[in-house]
Amino acid sequence: MRAHPLATDAVLALGALLCMVVGSFADPHGPHGPTFGTRTPEPFSLLLMVLGAAALVFRRRRPRVVLAVTAGLSLLELTTGEPRAPVAMSAVIALFTVAAHTDRPTTWRIGVLTMAALTGVAMLVGPLPWYAQENIGIFAWTGMAAAAGDAVRSRRAFVDAIRERAERAERTREEEARRRVAEERLRIARDLHDVVAHHIALVNVQAGVAAHVMDKRPDQAKEALAHVRDASRSALNELRATVGLLRQSGDPEAPTEPAPGLAVLDDLTATFRHAGLPVRVMVQLDRSRDPLPSAVDLAAYRVIQEALTNVRKHAGPGAKAEVSVVRVGASVEVTVLDDGGAGPLPAGGTPAGAGPGGGDGEEGGGHGLLGMRERATALGGSCFAGPRYGGGYRVHAILPVA
Repeated sequence: MRAHPLATDAVLALGALLCMVVGSFADPHGPHGPTFGTRTPEPFSLLLMVLGAAALVFRRRRPRVVLAVTAGLSLLELTTGEPRAPVAMSAVIALFTVAAHTDRPTTWRIGVLTMAALTGVAMLVGPLPWYAQENIGIFAWTGMAAAAGDAVRSRRAFVDAIRERAERAERTREEEARRRVAEERLRIARDLHDVVAHHIALVNVQAGVAAHVMDKRPDQAKEALAHVRDASRSALNELRATVGLLRQSGDPEAPTEPAPGLAVLDDLTATFRHAGLPVRVMVQLDRSRDPLPSAVDLAAYRVIQEALTNVRKHAGPGAKAEVSVVRVGASVEVTVLDDGGAGPLPAGGTPAGAGPGGGDGEEGGGHGLLGMRERATALGGSCFAGPRYGGGYRVHAILPVA
């Protein structure tokens, strides 16, 4: 029916024509009620019925034009037909179509005008008294047609609104799912960067030490290679734990150890001391009485890890670092300082090889400083990284506990 609306309307028009023709042979004033075969319609009335039914074929293409044509044919039948034929049935169907395809104010304006015209002519013209049931029937049928068409239009609009809301909700769910996937990918990429940058930097330094002292001091080379082995093992373990986040819940070998935090800060700084970077640590937290949320604990650990990795990679020889973790009100403040190593500050105030321009910051194309800022921002905090007055570099992160 939706694929061939014109054919559907043609079938409807044929059915309406048959009903009008059959009704024109009925006499509503029989001795025992309506009787069939007691009267015959005039040829002009049959012509009006055929024309009215033919107009209904185009009711959905030109609803108002069809209503005007069928109403004119009905008025012509009401003024000339004797006995009257039910030509007004075509106008009733046309009025229903107009009401179903327009807004409510327009429906009632056109409906009242059609009811008044047809009912008024039916009451004023012809031998029947104005209160005859045929005249009241015209009023009732036109009113019901307008009301039924408006109800159909309202239901169609309601169904369309429900469908549109369902589609919009589906789009919103898909967009939310894509957003969550993107955030998860970013978080995993950040963790991978932290793990790889930290441990590979240590492996590189210790391997260089081993190669340098291999011939003259084999005991020190052996110690450096042991640090290489420990750092690579830690890197593999953390990579396995991070990649394990991508496993399904039922997959084997899913990570069971908690994410690193400030509880293993001493182990982290020890790896840097073994790599030749002196690190002083000051922690003013009472984790037993007021433990940090896991997200804050992990973020603080990763900020310290990334900052010390940048110091080891980009600061000058002989650089020293200081780490402080302090609880201040409802926040935890993490600060990592370094003295920049040997040599004065170059133009621009950044230590040689340190900071963003050294290859791992935003200007150097890396993601270390960006990752620290994103971690702090995700918790509602902030992170600042920049050169210190007099030399060196400073990383300061504020992580809200709540």
